[in-house]
Amino acid sequence: MPITKTTLTPRQHGFAMPAEWTPHQGTILAYPHNKNDWPGKFQPIKWVFADIVRHLSQVETVYVLCGSHKEADVMTAACRKAGANLDKVSPLIIPTDRIWTRDSGPIFVSKNKPNGSTETAFVDWQFNAWAKYDNYHSDREVPQLFNRAMHHRWYTWKPVNDNGKRVILEGGSIDVNGQGILMTTCECLLDKKTQPRNPSMDQAQIESVLADYLGVTDFLWLEKGIVGDDTHGHIDDTARFVNADTIVCAFTENTQDENHAILTANEQTLKQFRTHSGKSLDIVRLPMPSTPLYFDKVRLPASYANFYIANGIVLVPTFNDPNDRIALGIIAELFPQRKVIGIHALDLVWGFGTLHCMSQQIPEGSPWQPQD
Repeated sequence: MPITKTTLTPRQHGFAMPAEWTPHQGTILAYPHNKNDWPGKFQPIKWVFADIVRHLSQVETVYVLCGSHKEADVMTAACRKAGANLDKVSPLIIPTDRIWTRDSGPIFVSKNKPNGSTETAFVDWQFNAWAKYDNYHSDREVPQLFNRAMHHRWYTWKPVNDNGKRVILEGGSIDVNGQGILMTTCECLLDKKTQPRNPSMDQAQIESVLADYLGVTDFLWLEKGIVGDDTHGHIDDTARFVNADTIVCAFTENTQDENHAILTANEQTLKQFRTHSGKSLDIVRLPMPSTPLYFDKVRLPASYANFYIANGIVLVPTFNDPNDRIALGIIAELFPQRKVIGIHALDLVWGFGTLHCMSQQIPEGSPWQPQD
């Protein structure tokens, strides 16, 4: 299917990125196949994956990206054994380098029409594997291959920076409240040396692109993400919107933990934030695991903030830690209308990501049919 181009931006067409808790048409996942992402721990990963699909397939369609028909058969067999609702599991033959579709997949925007219906489209950003890995060429093609496989009339815009290059953006680097606020970190989006995404762009230029292509009006910049996150500062391990006015922020009381100073500073920034209209937000602490998590002497990004909000449920990573039950309780209080489900992520996090990193929501609505 050819890509339809437009010279206008999503904001000019009335689109904006909806909050994750708005109704989903489905979730995009990718079947785990890269053994190098979980050295020594790859065997249990497919069963963790199947359990995630089991829960999601009860509430929405799960689109699973597979590298081949054989891999799709293996995935389906595992999900069947796990008790997934296979009527809601849709394998798509789309090769990937890694499973982190939050970052490599399409980022959807939507708009409400006067008749009450919703239209959706997606923004196809560039992807460079967090400016860290060389094998990302399959991941870079995911949005357009997904577009073709779905046989919908999806549209993609191609924002460019001041050098005429595609803007790089990962879904895990941003979080929105669906009411105009976007939250991110300077460490990720403004970095020019360690893992640079758009080194030629300054903060004002980045904000301008995000405003035009995601329909946001206010920007909440935290300084850093958590230690152990190999993305260099993704927000989805650090702080998350749980409703339009409330953010949970990862926090640790352990002054010996190198995350303590980072998360304390982030909390202060969140408390001091005001929108352009002067509005503040409610801030709720979400504990980190009581003991920093290491495997093979490597610090891992174990964070309860990496939860995923689906239709009627919230999936929360757990780490065999005493703070598991505390984190689950806090999140349950914040989502009283949803079932909160803990997912064992002690093996999964060895790949430097968990539930939110591996999932990308498709908001409910019909594909956009432009009139211009």
